[in-house]
Amino acid sequence: MLPDWQTVDLQQSWAAFQQSCHGLKSKPEWLAVCARAAELTQTDNAALRAFFEGNFVPYQVFNPDGTSHGLITGYYEPRLVGSRVRTERFKYPLYAAPDDLLTIDMAELYPQFKGMRLRGRLEGKRIVPYFSRAEIDGGKGDVRGRVLFWVEDAIDLFFLQIQGSGRIALPDGSLVKVGYADQNGHPYVSIGKKLIEMGELTADQASMQGIKNWAAKNPDKLDALLEQNPSYVFFKELPGSLSAPLGALGVPLTGEYSIAIDPRTIPLGAPVFLSTTYPNQDAPLNRLMLAQDTGGAIRGAVRADFFWGFGDQAGLQAGRMKQRGQLWVLFPKGAEPALD
Repeated sequence: MLPDWQTVDLQQSWAAFQQSCHGLKSKPEWLAVCARAAELTQTDNAALRAFFEGNFVPYQVFNPDGTSHGLITGYYEPRLVGSRVRTERFKYPLYAAPDDLLTIDMAELYPQFKGMRLRGRLEGKRIVPYFSRAEIDGGKGDVRGRVLFWVEDAIDLFFLQIQGSGRIALPDGSLVKVGYADQNGHPYVSIGKKLIEMGELTADQASMQGIKNWAAKNPDKLDALLEQNPSYVFFKELPGSLSAPLGALGVPLTGEYSIAIDPRTIPLGAPVFLSTTYPNQDAPLNRLMLAQDTGGAIRGAVRADFFWGFGDQAGLQAGRMKQRGQLWVLFPKGAEPALD
């Protein structure tokens, strides 16, 4: 039995589910259930509960060691201040993907590596790893002429790369959306963990806000800290008409109802029932979410990143969310996973 299933509000879950159906059109196992969803005329909670119960089978997610709890973190869409031209105030570049960045789809050569992509660059006739964060910041790579915006704060730019999408407030008052375009292929390394290892912060202090406070007090140490994470994310400008950033499924995310997951365990687009608690609280947070995104730091079976939406309040919630939680994937009837 899913916790609080009989009382959870499914209205926003339904809106997010309809977005998933837009991204699952080409998947045969989703055609029938999404067609039935499009024909549903009554969308009160009772009708929606009956729809999910009649069309899906929930399967709890377990870790390889048989445990059922995992880490639930949060992310959001930040607001940065920037410009399309470099000035003394705006001097940190937000790059589009460089032309010399290669993406190799491993499945084309080795089917067992389906879903795996390698990033690299050509060096003579060899493919070698792409440049690291330190090298890119030092001017290496085909990044000249690839600056989308210049922003005023290096640590805000770093966290934008972690979040994967955001909005840039320009001097003329306009707000431009940017989203993930590509990544340099290097593994993500938590600078929060690095600060704990260095004795600069305690585990309780190593939230996004705590790291930003440390950066403000230690500007001379910031570059060396950021270089501890070799991963680097490139962006693209998104249409202003988008209601929210696009997740890995290719549909707009729904604040507080979309999650990022590890697609090796949970299929993109699927409804996922999440049972956790609110950030820094014991109050239960039980909700039907939609698996609409992925992330470099989201690895493991019982692991999810909760999308809080746009703005400062969403950032506060995302920055302090490190909860224990459980997950149940809802599979369309007839498309349940094969169990050993």
